[in-house]
Amino acid sequence: MTTTVVVVPDIGDFDGIPVIEILVSVGERVSAEQSLVTLESDKATMDVPAPQAGKVTVLQIAVGDMVSEGSVLLELDVDEATRTLASEAPADEVSTLEVQYVVLPAIGVQPAVEVQTTEPAQHATPAAQLQAPVPSLQVSSGASKKVHASPSIRRFARTLGVDLTEVSGTGLKRRVSQRDVEGHVKRLLSSPGAGQAASAAGSGIPPIPAVDFSKFGPVQTQPMSRIKRISGPSLQRAWLNIPHVTYHDEADITDLDAFRKSLEGDEDVGDVRVTPLAFFMKVLSNGLRKFPPFNASLSPDGAQLIFKQYFHIGVAVDTPNGLVVPVVRDVDTKGIVELAAELASLSERARAGKLQAGEMQGGSMSISSLGGHGGTGFTPIVNAPEVAILGVSRSRMTPVWSGADFEPRLLLPLSLSFDHRVIDGAEGARFMNYVCAQLKDVRKLIL
Repeated sequence: MTTTVVVVPDIGDFDGIPVIEILVSVGERVSAEQSLVTLESDKATMDVPAPQAGKVTVLQIAVGDMVSEGSVLLELDVDEATRTLASEAPADEVSTLEVQYVVLPAIGVQPAVEVQTTEPAQHATPAAQLQAPVPSLQVSSGASKKVHASPSIRRFARTLGVDLTEVSGTGLKRRVSQRDVEGHVKRLLSSPGAGQAASAAGSGIPPIPAVDFSKFGPVQTQPMSRIKRISGPSLQRAWLNIPHVTYHDEADITDLDAFRKSLEGDEDVGDVRVTPLAFFMKVLSNGLRKFPPFNASLSPDGAQLIFKQYFHIGVAVDTPNGLVVPVVRDVDTKGIVELAAELASLSERARAGKLQAGEMQGGSMSISSLGGHGGTGFTPIVNAPEVAILGVSRSRMTPVWSGADFEPRLLLPLSLSFDHRVIDGAEGARFMNYVCAQLKDVRKLIL
């Protein structure tokens, strides 16, 4: 019997990434390529597979531990026969670390795996439909039949509740591909009674049918940017799972804007360009303290609220490759000028694609600003696991009746989207009233 130490393999430039799931236990026998632990990096989850078959004797890590390349994960007892077989295995059977890109998942919630297939996106069965309580979908035990599938495919099958022993592989040496799993699920859902069961559960969402647009005229196909491909499933997941309510109002920022412009050239400000977003972040941090449910997240089972004791604000940044949301931390402890400088630095690195993983995680609430593009309102999608997001449109000078005459006032349209499971309409209105009052009189920011 030989002991093999399993360590974190080459994971690129990431350092100090968390262990989000341990898939085995001490004393358990595992097969070669079986997933052992799952790691999470910036917008990605990674399964670390077993290099050889054997028995787990020691676990060196726990869920939540931070690991890097070379960190010891566990120890396996491997017999010599298994080691000999492993050394003679064909190259295509050698296990590798496979990565599936996903948008930052909710705390404690299994992330959705990005579909990587050459078929049109509309052929993919929606996650909500696949999770319908169809009796024939069962979780694989992985013990009754030898299945050739990569760790990422096994994870994909577990997410959908598919028994891989029932899937016919079409790859080399009958290796199961993602297309095989999808085809198996489609056949199950198209079987008699499956569609009715999904509809009865309220989760059956018919896919958009494929259209050959070339029949109507010339077309050109371009691949989606990586950021849009990995953010799309997260946005859809948030939209389907969160009952959104959007409350619209206008804030009078006449005095705020005048004060902000007066800071230009001020020696205490230096070269920092103070934008309205710095004020918005500060106002939101005050609002989160006054209205704690806005600084909370639902537990995975939906039975508890997790109240955060920190005040981190995410700000959506438009980049050449798509939208990213860097997070400014501890906003409540920083001044307007410091916030403006930090946001400028984060935005610059976001557009250059140089943000670190931790700089896009852990937000309390987010801001999505379309002020530079116009509009009078929109419905921002809540950035789960957060429960609220503030949308900002373009301010406009408007005549406002003062009681004696009309005065020109600079009004800013705001759109507050929130999770109605956590925040009711009246509480949302109170939060927005507080935000508008703070923006109208910047002196209240120091209270």
